[in-house]
Amino acid sequence: MKGRMGGFPEYANYDGLGLALLVRQGNVTPAELCEAAIGRIERINPYINAVVTTMFDQGRQSVSSIPAGAPFAGVPFLLKDQIQAYSGVPLSDGCKALKDYVPAFDSEMVVRFKNAGVVILGKTNLPEFGLLGITEPVVFGACRNPWNLDYTPGGSSGGSAAAVAAGLVPLASGNDGGGSLRIPAAYCGLFGMKPTRGRNPTGPVHGRIWQGAVQEHVISRSVRDSAAMLDATRGPDTGATDDIRPPERKYLEEVEREPGRLRIAMNTRSPIGTRVDPECRRTVAETAHVLEGLGHVVEDAEPRIDGRQMARSYITSYFAEVAAKLKEMEALVKRRINRADVEPATWTLGLIGRTISAGRYAAALHCWDAAAREMGRFFLTYDLYLTPTTAEPPARIGELDLKPVEALMLHTVNALGLGWFIKRTRMIDQLAERSLARTPFTQLANLCGLPAMSVPMHWTSDGLPCGAQFVAPLGDEATLFRLAGQLEKARPWFDKRPHLVIP
Repeated sequence: MKGRMGGFPEYANYDGLGLALLVRQGNVTPAELCEAAIGRIERINPYINAVVTTMFDQGRQSVSSIPAGAPFAGVPFLLKDQIQAYSGVPLSDGCKALKDYVPAFDSEMVVRFKNAGVVILGKTNLPEFGLLGITEPVVFGACRNPWNLDYTPGGSSGGSAAAVAAGLVPLASGNDGGGSLRIPAAYCGLFGMKPTRGRNPTGPVHGRIWQGAVQEHVISRSVRDSAAMLDATRGPDTGATDDIRPPERKYLEEVEREPGRLRIAMNTRSPIGTRVDPECRRTVAETAHVLEGLGHVVEDAEPRIDGRQMARSYITSYFAEVAAKLKEMEALVKRRINRADVEPATWTLGLIGRTISAGRYAAALHCWDAAAREMGRFFLTYDLYLTPTTAEPPARIGELDLKPVEALMLHTVNALGLGWFIKRTRMIDQLAERSLARTPFTQLANLCGLPAMSVPMHWTSDGLPCGAQFVAPLGDEATLFRLAGQLEKARPWFDKRPHLVIP
């Protein structure tokens, strides 16, 4: 084994824990793994545009200082270029105005990733501010899905998902404020877990990101990598706003435990009344069939929550958070922000956000809390809630671009500062519905603070992956990991790989 890990196929055939085991056994060194990953990034990334900032020098230097006994000792890793600050490396947030912003500190999640033993080799692509379910930022260009380069890998953690699917690294970091881990996991045939609100730290700068909607974790090819990394990163940090009860045992142990006979509610109807593609419905139907074969009870049921009201509350917070982000940027770049600093749609969102009243914003948060109470009652009857991860398979690159008339209207609105005007038109509702129509299922878990996962359970007739989403009660990642481990054995996906044609 040793001396042969520079070969791309051999390196890409292992998950993170598998590579770490080879290191412990002396079959390969962290330096050899580092070079294998760098070689693969250099060869493949030009075709998928997943990695936007390379950190090869930092990675090579770090292989000599990996913590003893670390679970992922020597495993190559990538960071999403948002929230997760690495001292001395740009943190762009997908925005050209922040492309040269360089933090002088490590975020707590980065500290914990390092302590887990990973070798960080770069930052991954994302839409500006992580606002979209596709990854096509102006500053870095579109990221492409390794399963078909004409399609999006999803977003906002699209670069991380594309990198893992292409075998650049076995797992990569992301965050999830409305599906940003689960959507790209579904589109790229990977496993994506969004932990419970407060399970992972957000310090030292942030508290409740997007009022607690955002949680951070990883996208991985194997369930056990996700579990082991959550074991390594979980727990509050100094000044944390949430402190969730710790699990009974390690999540890695849960992956091998039987979940018992679960009662699972199943629903394929869009909560906002929009179309759900037959392939996504088929994903859930096939998953239900597998679950029943494993002895679980699957019933057609859904919580009594007004999905359109929840969508409106989400969009309200979306506008307000963008306005706040634009204001916060001024402290980072040390000047006043103007509309040339961000993409036109982002500036428009910020203009609208400035018109949101405190009362309307508070009402949106009350809606989240009411939904969380309803989900608590729902889980008195059911152990888990099963839906499609997305309502549509991946979109083609550029398919969701603004239409010419929409782009013209945004230009006019932005030039004249008419946020109040566009808020009164149907255009925002139409744009919001068009955006959420493809991904209406994932936001509920974020707004209620619940753990949720996407499991790759189906591939379309065109060969594109689709995910099944499971939502669990507050704090119950353990049941999710048990079931995911069981599904991974029943319907293995690890060896399903995109056939990239690279010259």
